[in-house]
Amino acid sequence: MPDGSRRALLVAALGFFSVRAPDPTLEILQSWLSSWPGVGLVAAGMARQGYDLSLTRYADLGWRATFYVSGREHSPTGATGSAFETTPFRAVHAAAWETLARA
Repeated sequence: MPDGSRRALLVAALGFFSVRAPDPTLEILQSWLSSWPGVGLVAAGMARQGYDLSLTRYADLGWRATFYVSGREHSPTGATGSAFETTPFRAVHAAAWETLARA
């Protein structure tokens, strides 16, 4: 699959994750994305777009997900997208969304 098609699929999946509607199909997709396999698939999709993921847990406070351009020094100033959320799933999705919106 060409990179443009993969990017469009990733953007669509992340977009559906943020929709708040009582729809059984969306609930299934959101449930799947809100799992460790879902985080792995988002991370793999972002890696194909040229980004590395850093995911850190801060005790009971929440999770920070940060995407950096692959192959570069991973410093706070090099971050392309970052999010702090109560769950790792929300943090990864929000950071990926921010990164793709900036690209």
